[in-house]
Order: sequence, then C-alpha cells, then structure tokens
Amino acid sequence: MGRAFEYRKQAKFARWDRMAKQFTKAGRHIALAVKQGGPDPDTNAALRRAIQNAKSVQMPKDRIGAAIKKASGKDAMDLKEMVYEGMAPHGIAVVIETATDNPTRTVANVRAAFNKKGGSLGTQNMHDFLFDRRGVFYIETNKIEDIEEFELEYIDAGLLRIEKTEIGEKAVYEVYVEFPDFGKMADALEQGGVEVEKSELTRIPNHTKTLDESAMDEVLELIDRLEQDDDVTTVYHNLD
Repeated sequence: MGRAFEYRKQAKFARWDRMAKQFTKAGRHIALAVKQGGPDPDTNAALRRAIQNAKSVQMPKDRIGAAIKKASGKDAMDLKEMVYEGMAPHGIAVVIETATDNPTRTVANVRAAFNKKGGSLGTQNMHDFLFDRRGVFYIETNKIEDIEEFELEYIDAGLLRIEKTEIGEKAVYEVYVEFPDFGKMADALEQGGVEVEKSELTRIPNHTKTLDESAMDEVLELIDRLEQDDDVTTVYHNLD
C-alpha cells in the first residue's frame, strides 16, 4: 500500500496512543476527586473541575461516567498523590506529580527513567525555591466580552494576571491566581456564570535554563519517558 499509507497509519496509532494516555490521566484525576469529595459533581467542586478537564481532552461522556462509577465502587483503586523531584541531564530541575495505587512501583519507574536517561532522582521539596505554585483557568476569549471589566470584577477573587494564548485552534485567556486562591477563583467564576475550558494547579519555574539542541534533546527524552508512565499526571521542568 506504500509508504504514505504506512505513515498515515503510524500517525493515527500515535494519536490514539496520546488520546488513550490523556483519558487514563483524566480518569485518575476524576478518581482522586471522587475519593476526596464523593461522586456527586453538584456537591463536589473538585469533581466538577475534573469532569471539565476530561471534556477538554474529548473524553467521551460514557467514559467519564464509568470513571466516576468505578472510583466510587468497592473495588476502587486507593490512589495517592505523590510528588518526586530530581535533576535531568545538564542541570535541569524536574518535578513529577503522580496519582498511584502503588507508590513502590511508581518511584521505581521514576528512578529507572532518571537512571536510563542520565539524570538522578532527588529528595522531596528540593526544588521548592525554583517553582512558584499557581492556579490557572483557561477561558475562551469569546466568553469574555470586556477583559478590563473582567479584571476589575475578579481581582478580589485573587486574580494575578491574564495572558492570551491558544489551545489547539481555540484562542483562550489564561487567568492566574496564587495557589491558595484557586478554590476562591473557581467559586467566583462559577457563580459569575463564566464558562471555563479547563483549570489546573501548576508549577511555574522562576528561573529557566537554555541548552543547545543536542543537550535539549537529552532532557526531552527523559521528560517523554516520564510522561509515558500511566501513574505520572504532570511533569514540570525549568528548561527554556
């Protein structure tokens, strides 16, 4: 059938693989939210956000429902949120957030990834001074009529700054808040009827490091290997 067919087939499989991993990670966030606040999104704000984020990666409604049902059943995985920190090659700081039912397995996999790619697993909180914890809400630009009025309205909810960017083909505003103000802003946006595309707690490096292309590839290989692990939900780094 030719090389073009093989290329299209490989691209399709890669896309399906990425989507499957996104669904797995979204499912784990749903499970954590159910564990923390129960299976009813009407009374569980964290679950509402997890469902919202699952929808943003096109997770089907029936799979979201199945994830909630599984997380609230007697055979639900006992997930724990674990954070690991280490150094990638060339002095790049890496922070890995995970949701796991087996921390022993997860830390072994994380350590193996660092060792395989020339890095080293470090100690908890070793990178606290390098990253600022922030909450960020992604809102489509067409959902906000007057951005200046929006800023004035939500500054009391903890709004730090707004940046314009794109997610796929959508133009969005990124609304940033301090870590402790995440819940307050979530409630304020919900009460104000503002439709949020997705929201998350993130770690933003306050100092980044520039590498040449060859060294950068080595770091990205480690990050990619970490992200392939189903237990890993997010990988942060200070590579410029």
